[in-house]
Amino acid sequence: MPLTHTSRTSLADQVLDQLRQSIARGDWPIGERIPTEEQLAAQLGVGRNTVREAVRALVHGGMLETRQGAGTYVITRRDPAQLLQQMDYATLAEWLEVRQMLEVEGARLAATRRDAADLKRIQAHLEARGDWHPEQTETTLPAFVERDTNFHLAVMQAGHNQALLAMYRFFSDQWARTIVHTQRDGTLPTPTLQQHRELFEAIADNDTHATVHAVQAMLAPALAAARSRGNDHAPPR
Repeated sequence: MPLTHTSRTSLADQVLDQLRQSIARGDWPIGERIPTEEQLAAQLGVGRNTVREAVRALVHGGMLETRQGAGTYVITRRDPAQLLQQMDYATLAEWLEVRQMLEVEGARLAATRRDAADLKRIQAHLEARGDWHPEQTETTLPAFVERDTNFHLAVMQAGHNQALLAMYRFFSDQWARTIVHTQRDGTLPTPTLQQHRELFEAIADNDTHATVHAVQAMLAPALAAARSRGNDHAPPR
């Protein structure tokens, strides 16, 4: 296995980086058990405690999985923490493009799969959302954004696709921060309550074409404004 002997500087970080690189290269395929702490310590020329710290970090980060009595196994070659860091470099327009892709598909599925309970939940969040008015105070903005997020999550839930819903939940916190930030400085226009109502009505009517159009119309002004700003980045996580 092509691991190199480390120096005595920042041992834990060096071991962590080397293990991460070995996993990314495929030195240990997905599903394979990595060497024991003792074996890794010998190959790297460090103590077992240093190896244990690095392995725990990779387990916590989602690259490795510890199985009681069986060892530690590779579950992905991509470090989720590094992927999140890469997302920090995405522009505001890129974040909105991802949001549009997910919401278009989620709403389309909702229009074909929603049931009575879904419609009741979406409508409740629609009425709770209300409309945003610039004269509202700064303290009311986060609460408004939370109500808006709840409406969109209800739409995604109505699509009955757990993978898509999980992805949307993952990104929704970033979008919420973006909305708060852009509302404070007036960067992007905010979709109206009427636009949200049109989306709800299209879903209720099982009209996939109107549903997709409603999502695109809702996000188009903000997306156009974000694209005009070039390389502006979304607020950091």
